[in-house]
Amino acid sequence: MSEPLPLLTISSAEVDIDGSRILRGVTLEVREGELVALMGRNGVGKTTTLRAVMGLRPLRAGAITFDGKNIAGLSADARARAGVGYVPQGRDIFPHLTVEENLRISLVVHKIKGSAAREALDEVFTLFPILKQFLPRKGGVLSGGQQQQLAIARALLTRPKILLLDEPTEGIQPSIIEEIGDTLKKLKSPPVSAAIDQAQREAAEITDAIKTVRRTHRGLSILLVEQYVDFCRAVADRFYAMDRGAVTIGGPISELTDDVVREHLQV
Repeated sequence: MSEPLPLLTISSAEVDIDGSRILRGVTLEVREGELVALMGRNGVGKTTTLRAVMGLRPLRAGAITFDGKNIAGLSADARARAGVGYVPQGRDIFPHLTVEENLRISLVVHKIKGSAAREALDEVFTLFPILKQFLPRKGGVLSGGQQQQLAIARALLTRPKILLLDEPTEGIQPSIIEEIGDTLKKLKSPPVSAAIDQAQREAAEITDAIKTVRRTHRGLSILLVEQYVDFCRAVADRFYAMDRGAVTIGGPISELTDDVVREHLQV
């Protein structure tokens, strides 16, 4: 069986910010229906790579091809309409608006109305039932994991072909993220015991959200920026590691060995 075609290809991308070279020839690809983890230490250019794909940072050189077309010259709005969904670092929800208002803003911005809007909302409520339960709640009072589900749901309302996820585990205790591999095995019966602390529940919610999206949106590709190795091993198909604005190594997630982590990812 032949491999899926690349949906997103970044070729020799260079980006400058305030006169400083941030991306130095980044090259990577995301195939149809796969989850690719983009990893690296703080400050190596991971978020800038996502922002370049989204059109929030212009390329100095290189190319970005999406769904067979060069999108380097398109605005962020045009890229969103073409099928690029983006969940930025920090989730970027509106904390003083309700869950329902957060979702409806996305529909309004993307001019999704009538039956299409109802169908899109029904789809995200099927994916994330907790959001339907919490529609009247302010976004700011949700747990970290629930806020991440809201952010992902808001992006999915536009029915993207690729989802860019920037640090979805941000704010979750590192010791808890390391336990996600074990938590994944229990997702069909998530822990509800009061003895399990809030951080672990949030970690399970975040992982569950990503796993649910992959299970129910089989054609959806995901480019995930993440630092926690065990999390990437649990959810990704392939990985790339970055350092100083360039990709240094990549391959199937099975090749993300402890030796690779020590050489390319540890401080």
